[in-house]
Amino acid sequence: MRFTLLQRFRSLILFCISGGLALFVDIGVLYVSRPWLGSYGGRVLSFLAAATFTWLFNRNITFKGPKEGSVLKEYLTYLSSMAVGGAINYGTYAACIQAFEMVRHQPEWGVAIGSVVAMGFNFMSARRIMKGTKA
Repeated sequence: MRFTLLQRFRSLILFCISGGLALFVDIGVLYVSRPWLGSYGGRVLSFLAAATFTWLFNRNITFKGPKEGSVLKEYLTYLSSMAVGGAINYGTYAACIQAFEMVRHQPEWGVAIGSVVAMGFNFMSARRIMKGTKA
């Protein structure tokens, strides 16, 4: 199915909204889990929470429409695809923690920078996974 320019722009805007909201999920879970898991372990958990949030948002809003196959299979495919973007995101986060004193004390900056760096890759991946959509 070919998408018009307006449909692609709509999907991109909604994907960015999803990512912006997920950033708050990511930062919130990191702050809650960081005292027990540290900056790196907490970030793994916060990424999984944010990725799950974006899957739900994108599945039901950004790329809504009839879906084929198992919901669990789609979720696992989405997570595995986002894992590459997640690695980009996490690597950027870890590099920022190592490089910048401010990020060590306020890791939300590293989360935000990593999220922005990985967003383009994640958009292209999510669009391919969520087939059979109108948006």
